[in-house]
Amino acid sequence: MAASEGDDALESHGAEIGKRTSSITRVKEWVLVEGDRLFVAALVSLGVFVLFLVLNEIGFIAVTNDDSITRLAGGMIAGTFSLVTLVVSINQLILSQEFASAGDAREQLGGVLAFRENVAELADVPASPASPSLLLELVIETIHHQAQELEDAVGDDHEAAELIDRYTTGVKESTDRIDDTLEQTSFGTFRAMSAAVAFNAAWQLYVARQLRERHHESVSDEASDSLEKLIESLELFITTREHFKTTYLQRELTRFSQLTIYFGVPAILSAMILGFVYADLTGPTVSVAYLPFVVSGLITIVISPLSLLVAYILRTATITRRTSSIGPMLPQKEPEAGPFEVSYSGDED
Repeated sequence: MAASEGDDALESHGAEIGKRTSSITRVKEWVLVEGDRLFVAALVSLGVFVLFLVLNEIGFIAVTNDDSITRLAGGMIAGTFSLVTLVVSINQLILSQEFASAGDAREQLGGVLAFRENVAELADVPASPASPSLLLELVIETIHHQAQELEDAVGDDHEAAELIDRYTTGVKESTDRIDDTLEQTSFGTFRAMSAAVAFNAAWQLYVARQLRERHHESVSDEASDSLEKLIESLELFITTREHFKTTYLQRELTRFSQLTIYFGVPAILSAMILGFVYADLTGPTVSVAYLPFVVSGLITIVISPLSLLVAYILRTATITRRTSSIGPMLPQKEPEAGPFEVSYSGDED
């Protein structure tokens, strides 16, 4: 494939993951990752409360049968115990990753220090920041700077100048957006993690490697060095993001475990109270007029741990899926996607 034929694919296949295009997409993005997890869980619980009231109002369900409600209460108690036990197991799994012998701890420390030295050397700073968000911001700024150097080094005379110009322009625009977000956030807020996920570094690395292999003999030494540094910076960004993601998800899942315990006790007590409401031989101890609200409210409290599970798993699963590619391995792309045609022999048409 000629260079001019492959250039058109850069725009259509170089879009960043999670790009918003419609109101439905924005709502979906908010529910999946951007919304506060407690607020999302509260919305799920509120939806359950309203649903039960509506179903009772239209006569689809009834809350006056003693035997049915007591069996339901017993099932909810057992289910809540099982959910809390599952969450405790998840918490133990997270804690197990924190245990390490002296040798393992020293090896991990050596790896982190070596990585930080690589970042400082590539960014040409005395030392890399200790904060993960500031470290990520430094790598982003380095990528932006080296993309600008590559653009300046290539100039307008090279045969691939237009493609490289569009590539570096896209890289700089992406890094500018992420840098603006990171300047307003700190580690512990999801916006920093969301900014890291939004930058499609795997795609940028793929294109940069293709440019290097296809044009390394025709570009100047200065442009070749700039492209090589840009590739190293993108590789460091992917490593930084993986570290950032791991640390964030550990904090997120630990927080989820704590909240599940906090909500688990009221949930079990609410299920018990629901059974006791129907324990009287003469029928429910609550007036029939208020019974639907009482039952719906107690059920809403009972399912609150499940609402938390839904809210947190939606976010963690989405982040993991969007960062599943390591390096230029792009499972979200079609085999033919890209500005280049790749064959086994490496020959171009």
